[in-house]
Amino acid sequence: MISVFPKPYADLVARLRVTCGFVLVAAFAWFSQPDVKSLALGLPVSVLGLLLRAWATGHVEKNIRLAESGPYAYLRNPLYLGTLLVAAGFVIASRRWWLAVLFGAVFLLIYLPAIELEEQHLRKLFPNFAAYAERVPALWPTLDAVKRNERFRWDLYVRNREYQALIGFALGAALLVGKILERRFR
Repeated sequence: MISVFPKPYADLVARLRVTCGFVLVAAFAWFSQPDVKSLALGLPVSVLGLLLRAWATGHVEKNIRLAESGPYAYLRNPLYLGTLLVAAGFVIASRRWWLAVLFGAVFLLIYLPAIELEEQHLRKLFPNFAAYAERVPALWPTLDAVKRNERFRWDLYVRNREYQALIGFALGAALLVGKILERRFR
């Protein structure tokens, strides 16, 4: 596999991923100007991303077994696609096009190198990852999935702490609603 990002850069941005997330949340909180229509359009997109993330975490046992069931039968990185959908929904709700540019840049410059590092790690950890990667696309779902009959597991959802994404979504949605209410009662 040819590495697109230099390893020192990928290592750095992997460590900065969470920090960048907080900076993005602060920019979003400060600059968003939602209205009822933008919430009605954006929040369902975020909910779809949240549901994809939840579905994925119920199938992944990090560093124990290669996840190939649930959404992992259709794409290798459902958590990242879910994150992208959550962010896209909040951007739509924010009514600020330049936040879309900012989120897009962060995804390209921070998340794509992180995906590459994770896949390098998975190739070392699981000998069957190369065959899986040939069969299943990274970020765009395939319709030609090899389905596994493994069920969603709530214990994995909890162990992977995906409920934190739900809490973050609820706080973000509440912030947007609060901004609308604040403008109405000024």
